[in-house]
Amino acid sequence: MRFVIQCVTEASVTIEGKVSGSIDKGYVVLAGVGEGDDEKIADKLIDKMLKLRIFKDENDKTNLNLEQVDGGILIVSQFTLYADCRKGNRPSFVNAMEPKRAEELYNYIVSELKSRCPDVQTGEFGADMKVSLVNDGPFTIVLDSKDLL
Repeated sequence: MRFVIQCVTEASVTIEGKVSGSIDKGYVVLAGVGEGDDEKIADKLIDKMLKLRIFKDENDKTNLNLEQVDGGILIVSQFTLYADCRKGNRPSFVNAMEPKRAEELYNYIVSELKSRCPDVQTGEFGADMKVSLVNDGPFTIVLDSKDLL
């Protein structure tokens, strides 16, 4: 499982011209689910992400977590995080989880986040989405379950 986490001052996701979700300060999270991932792995990544101290404090040091800045989360499913570009010029996505199970895990992640964070907005699994954001810093972190297990 992979999360690309971007600190933002604002963000939104639009589907077919309609805003599906938007936040002010917080995280935009692109979430990719790979073969072999499960709820236990999702729990580890969620826990790590929510504890990250990557927002600036009063001394301009990255020392605050999402809760401490009253931040929101805009989470978007992103199977392309499992693109394999080693051969040829067209990415292969064979390492991404099959869509039905990936959607179940994505919905699990959203549900868990909503139980722990007051402002969680989403895109729509499998939809053609337009994501707009203002990256703060810019500050972007990649969490990969392979690095946390």
